[in-house]
Amino acid sequence: MSDVDVCVVGAGFAGLTAALRLKRSGHSVALLEARDRVGGRTFTVSGPDGLWIDRGGAWIGPGQDAILRLMREFDVPSYKQYVDGRAIMVTGGKQYRYKGTIPLTMSPWVVANMGAVFAELGHMSKSIPLEAPWTAKNADKWDRITLADWLDRHTLSEQARTLLEAAIAGCHTSAGSEVSMLFALYQMASGGGPGFLLGVENGAEDARPVGGMGAISGPMTTELGDAVHLNRPVRRIVQDDDGVTVHANGITIRARRVVVAVPIAIAGQILYEPMLPVDRSFLHQRMPSGAVIKTNLVYRTPFWRDDGLSGQSFAPGSPATLTIDASTDRPQPGVLCVIDEGPMARRLTKLGPADRRRAVLASVAERLGEKVRTPVDYVEQNWTVERYSGGGMMSHAPTGVLTEFGPALREPCGRVHWAGTESSAVMCGWVDGAVRSGERAAAEVVAQLV
Repeated sequence: MSDVDVCVVGAGFAGLTAALRLKRSGHSVALLEARDRVGGRTFTVSGPDGLWIDRGGAWIGPGQDAILRLMREFDVPSYKQYVDGRAIMVTGGKQYRYKGTIPLTMSPWVVANMGAVFAELGHMSKSIPLEAPWTAKNADKWDRITLADWLDRHTLSEQARTLLEAAIAGCHTSAGSEVSMLFALYQMASGGGPGFLLGVENGAEDARPVGGMGAISGPMTTELGDAVHLNRPVRRIVQDDDGVTVHANGITIRARRVVVAVPIAIAGQILYEPMLPVDRSFLHQRMPSGAVIKTNLVYRTPFWRDDGLSGQSFAPGSPATLTIDASTDRPQPGVLCVIDEGPMARRLTKLGPADRRRAVLASVAERLGEKVRTPVDYVEQNWTVERYSGGGMMSHAPTGVLTEFGPALREPCGRVHWAGTESSAVMCGWVDGAVRSGERAAAEVVAQLV
């Protein structure tokens, strides 16, 4: 048994940040991580040639001040996402090459419908109180319907509906029929609106840290030193009048307070004694993670740039729903990231690795040409079946959850405090939100330890 002031459970960016802020404030910390690595739903790998690849969360954008502050603390520079050239959209059996937000050569009816819906989403998201979305004027109404229900009522074009559902629900790595409209609006609002959520330049995928997310989590881990314990999945958390006892594989930690910084669905797999308050316990049962497969295709050069393409493409319903240029800050090699989410990710998960690879490469080749079929490396991360993520990349709320159990997202339960991107009022669902939640939880604990 080891005695510390605070035990932090989970070494993703929420847990790393909470532990770091607590240590810097003069408190002793133990950080327990179930995996054999830190980073949580971010995961940077490096090859012998120095190429680094982000297999999980990767991008940063304007307004994400918390992650940018961490980057400054550890002298991690950033570089802008490559956006030159034309993007590709495949819809209605046709392929469109375009610059801007959407291809204006589509049917004017589809373009107008998408524009009207987008404007309405922006207007609605402005009405969401970030700290308490369940108190919004129309919260009860919006929490009774799904994103899919709302789109059914507000899109007059099936093509527009398909594109919008794939884009918005994909941010939750789920299907539109699974996500509460209130939760969808809350996540948009937390990032400043739908433009940021779905945007690349000046949006959620505006830039990347040089060296990947591991260039930030690595030095954080180094500073924490022997406070970090890997391969220690937490099984039980026991509170009493004097403190908390945290039981993990091969280690027991006695602390004054504990911060649980794991995905909500995973937090529900821990045994709490005494039992958590009913609203928090039910919240664990009602906020699942989605399905996402992130595949990085490595080529000798980013050949699509020579063809006048940005590497960004979108083809709902295909085995390669979304692609984006994921090359590093160097001119070579070229890296193309393929992201499949929701129902398509689940379908691909049912295929064997070889069949899944063939399907993905064939789908991308239809857009970018035959060179796609011969990558020098193929790096797949299936977050859908990640034991200690419960899926990826964020938990979502089905109908009725936010208005019934939302207040339990951040409320401490005795000596147990909560962190994780889903609990952040700002940038909910992004790495920046995870950092913010870790800072909030650390501040709560410090206030109690004084």
